[in-house]
Amino acid sequence: MIKADRVVSTTCPYCGVGCNLMLHVKDEHVFKVTTPFDGPVNHGNLCVKGRFGYDYIYHPKRVTTPLMRKTPQKAGERTQAFDRSEWHEVTWDEALDYTADRLVEIYKRDGSDAMAVYCCAKATNEDNYLLQKMYRAIFRTNNVDHCTRLCHAGSVVALQQATGSSAMSNTASQVIQNDVFIVTGSNTSENHPIIALQMKEAVQKHGAKMIVVDPRRIDLVDMAELWLPLKPGTNVPVFTAMAYVIVEENLVNHDFIDDRTEGYTEFLSTLETFTPEYAEEISGVPAEDIRKAARLYAKADKAAIYWGMGISQLSHGTASALALINLAFLTGHIGREGTGLNPLRGQNNVQGASDMGSMPFHYPGYMRVDNPDNRAKWERAWNIEEGGLSLKLGLTTTEILGHAHEGGIRALYIMGENPMMSEPNLNETRKHMQQLEFLVAQDIFINESAAFADVFFPATPFAEKDGTFSNTDRRVQRVRAAHAPRGQARPDWQIICDLAKRLESRLGVASAYWDYSHPEEVLREMGNVNPDYAGITYDRIDKIGLIYPVPSMEHPGTPTLFTETFPRGRGKFHPLEYVPVREEADDEYPFILTTGRLLEHWHGGTMTRNSVLNDAYPEARVEIHPADAEIHGIRNGDPVKVQSRRGEIVVRATVTEKTTVGVVFLPWHFHEAAANLLTNDVLDPQAKIPEFKACAVQVFPAREDDLARPDVVVNRGRY
Repeated sequence: MIKADRVVSTTCPYCGVGCNLMLHVKDEHVFKVTTPFDGPVNHGNLCVKGRFGYDYIYHPKRVTTPLMRKTPQKAGERTQAFDRSEWHEVTWDEALDYTADRLVEIYKRDGSDAMAVYCCAKATNEDNYLLQKMYRAIFRTNNVDHCTRLCHAGSVVALQQATGSSAMSNTASQVIQNDVFIVTGSNTSENHPIIALQMKEAVQKHGAKMIVVDPRRIDLVDMAELWLPLKPGTNVPVFTAMAYVIVEENLVNHDFIDDRTEGYTEFLSTLETFTPEYAEEISGVPAEDIRKAARLYAKADKAAIYWGMGISQLSHGTASALALINLAFLTGHIGREGTGLNPLRGQNNVQGASDMGSMPFHYPGYMRVDNPDNRAKWERAWNIEEGGLSLKLGLTTTEILGHAHEGGIRALYIMGENPMMSEPNLNETRKHMQQLEFLVAQDIFINESAAFADVFFPATPFAEKDGTFSNTDRRVQRVRAAHAPRGQARPDWQIICDLAKRLESRLGVASAYWDYSHPEEVLREMGNVNPDYAGITYDRIDKIGLIYPVPSMEHPGTPTLFTETFPRGRGKFHPLEYVPVREEADDEYPFILTTGRLLEHWHGGTMTRNSVLNDAYPEARVEIHPADAEIHGIRNGDPVKVQSRRGEIVVRATVTEKTTVGVVFLPWHFHEAAANLLTNDVLDPQAKIPEFKACAVQVFPAREDDLARPDVVVNRGRY
């Protein structure tokens, strides 16, 4: 048995659960991961990613030296360069100086609107705070965003509109206090496995009744009281029909509505259309099951709703989330332990990156950038002249690349994101990437997006850096380096500070301050202005973290929000109408494609597909129902072509009753069969989130010429 030189406590770099990890280090190499049994988040449990998915740190393809393109790129002619022979190694000074020169050149010529940055939900709070600070304080732009725009933006906007807050109202562990809970748009067992264990415990040991609302027969259906297999994109009629039943049968919490909400009368005036029979006609869910679900939820003493991206990733994602919020307001199932509205955040620090201001509309702490009082607070914090920061709302992630053209975005800085996997309609995304004049990638691998870059900054993964992550519970936890960075790789926050000082020197502006000796100083700077983090220090979160808001050094944290009031004062009901998905099935494209994640993989695959986890699940597969497979002559394991109006891929089929008739499912982690070549880039008009969860496709057996295509060579040997 190997004896560790040391064991380092840290936080998992994968999903939003934020599990506590113990990294066992021997000879400057992590060789094992365990977890403490008394950890407040995961209680001794880990999923396969947390337990085994760390070896990407040592993958031979990892980049640990600054790189620059051998051949300079021009707008309109930019190409992907995966091969290291197309790059040359440079010193940090060369890479940083060249980047500073190019960014300043473009900024002086074209101004703030030409500059944009993608922050990163995989990076720490401190990394994200500094990157948005650099772009706002130096380039005076709010063209700052990250992947929340592609996952829970609909939830964020809806919660802000209805409550004034955008995070989970309770903690995931409170599910064991539920009498009834709804899980919708979330394959929790694969996307948030540790939370799924707690849900199963709530049912099996505490007698809770679970309602699953999902187009797929996910694992949790096996122990659900009710399964409502709705058609993708029909959330609003199903949940509003539940509201109809609650009102019709007088299951309403009138005291809560009178004391704590507004807009109820207007909401009622639009409810009469949404009968369960109307919802059945649209969604396929039996009207009587909708009634049963409404009664179960409304009559419970403590009920909660947990949702994932099946709610938010739609062109009406904001409305879908508002439909859930209306249910909580109708019944008063919010503001108490064991109740609440709980969007399950997908990435390890997507909550924290949002808290840090990595969005085009908000400074840290969700302070609107178009509010002069908020602007003044950050001008004082960053040593900027009065009126120096921009009041102009920035472009979102989905808009930044769409504006990559002359007169629009000319320079883009990407920290840890991979838009060439995560954006919808990737053929169009590729065209936009090619139009950039200058592109910087800060990452650990040359992924599909970094391959377009002019400069590559080698950053460090979670095991080589210090900082904090904020999980889906709003718990802020420590991240600790287990060993020194490999090669010349550097923590993101150090790279940003060195670049920022060069930028200020070239522009001759007063310093916003970049001379930090440790990430804790960064967190304290942010907490001095953002009251939610005011009482959070590294000492206070050393063992188990703190759940914000933590408004003072004496405050114990706030696991349950809205106990007395909402940040906006009263919770606001929102009348809704049904808007179909933008692209419904038809004779030419008879299936609805929905996309999602797998237990073994994560996000664009940059980490898991460079780890042992890729051996566990090495290729993409499309799930199709047996009835559909028989009609189209498809057998389990057959190669098939999946085609939409935007692109096509070739994969093997999995014939399974896990999906429903007329619906096919694809994971989106596989570059050689990228699901987002197919997806629709239509946006929710409020949240600007794409409709990943529903587009029309055709599926048919692949021909010989399909199998001969170079883009399916990775899969061909397995057919």
